[in-house]
Amino acid sequence: QVQLQESGPGLVKPSQTVSLTCTVSGGSITNNYYYWTWIRQSPGKGLDWMGAIDLNGDTVYSPSLKSRTSIWRDTSKNQFTLQLRDVTPEDTAVYFCARGRFRRQWSSVYFGSWGQGTQVTVSS
Repeated sequence: QVQLQESGPGLVKPSQTVSLTCTVSGGSITNNYYYWTWIRQSPGKGLDWMGAIDLNGDTVYSPSLKSRTSIWRDTSKNQFTLQLRDVTPEDTAVYFCARGRFRRQWSSVYFGSWGQGTQVTVSS
């Protein structure tokens, strides 16, 4: 039922800041305890977890990206936003937003709902 959709610029130049917004429909980002998450995939690489925000607005970030990353939310629009600063060509990737749920059964977070992804290319 829940749907997620990413939006933002597809092409940015090195050193710029990119902001991507995830719009959530069919469920509130403050209603249940989910981890509203940003994940990216670079060409030829696996999924790279970037960070997340929970229903209370608390955030957590990948240590490798923490200095350049911010995540916030707009509860009135049911959206959450990723900001990645000082980008380089290595940041070129498909960026996904996803909903994660902690599962006590296997002590893991399960990402059951994903957006379709949006391509971000960093090039001069």
